[in-house]
Amino acid sequence: MDQFIMQLSILDPLYILFGWLVRHFYNFFGNYGLAIIALTVFIRVLMIPLNIKSQKSMLKMQALSGQQAELQRKYGNDKQRYQEELTKLQQENGAMGCSGCLLPFLQLFLIWPIYRIVSGPLIYISQVSKGNIREMIKLADSAGLIGSSVTTKSHIGLIKALNNNSELLQESVRRGLIDMKQIIDLKFLGIDLTNRPSISPKDYVSDPKIYFPLLLIPALVLIIQIISMRMSQVMKPGYKEEKEKKKRAKNNPALSGQVQEDVNARTMQMMNWFLPAMMLVTTFTLPAAMGLYWIVSGLMGIITQLLVFFLFTKPYEMKKAEAAAKMAAVFKKKEAEEAKNDSKKSGKNGKNNKKKK
Repeated sequence: MDQFIMQLSILDPLYILFGWLVRHFYNFFGNYGLAIIALTVFIRVLMIPLNIKSQKSMLKMQALSGQQAELQRKYGNDKQRYQEELTKLQQENGAMGCSGCLLPFLQLFLIWPIYRIVSGPLIYISQVSKGNIREMIKLADSAGLIGSSVTTKSHIGLIKALNNNSELLQESVRRGLIDMKQIIDLKFLGIDLTNRPSISPKDYVSDPKIYFPLLLIPALVLIIQIISMRMSQVMKPGYKEEKEKKKRAKNNPALSGQVQEDVNARTMQMMNWFLPAMMLVTTFTLPAAMGLYWIVSGLMGIITQLLVFFLFTKPYEMKKAEAAAKMAAVFKKKEAEEAKNDSKKSGKNGKNNKKKK
């Protein structure tokens, strides 16, 4: 019992949960690709509240931009003191910017359970026991059908051997190691999701029907992430004002010290580049099902960005613009009244000068 507990991973409950979800989605749709898509949509829907919280935090930070500018003016080049005071201001107003960094980190964290599922579908979808998988690996290994990289946790090679070698399949069924109902179709739109996209030109020459369709997966992952990154920049609260400030600072060196980027913004920017790079690496090194997950996750992220923008950011920007317009109208009216009063005063002074003469 103690040995069993020691073998358990901290993430095992998450693996079991995700496996249970993808198994039920597969039983419902009868398609492996649709099961992965449904799991991804489910995960991204659960992350929407975090997206909303992050956006609200950004809106609060934007509302504090005046006080932030005052901190910049007050502490000048003392960046450490500026960050301390800025963090204190954000905490007091419930506008901590670190919530926006949680989303990329959470996406990285979710790689592990998704990877475990796509690399071990016999366990999580077919519900074949690890002991039976271990015995089938021994059979396939003795026949020279698989390599040493095939394990109970990562057994894509075993699935391929079962699908391509009737003798191995028949022997496994005869020994009661697997049932024919547990052999699942791992293709989606004609693409075998157990295969990996390749960077080797030889693969595209030797088997173009397999590898050219697979190349679409990393291409779509990259395109969707670039679109998502650009949207996150453009739809960010105060994007136009920030762009104008940077433009003025670029044209006027005297203003360059007034435009400072906080640590949270820099961290977010780093994650925006690191995450797509991580996605491409996993897309080329893991089964294509992982790339399908990234594609659907990216599309759901774009939909979420649009939803949050039109529900929160755009109304906030409109109210902000209306307030600025009203303020400008008040100043304009005040200037007009002052100009009118100055005109009257100058007229009276002119009449008095004539009378004196």
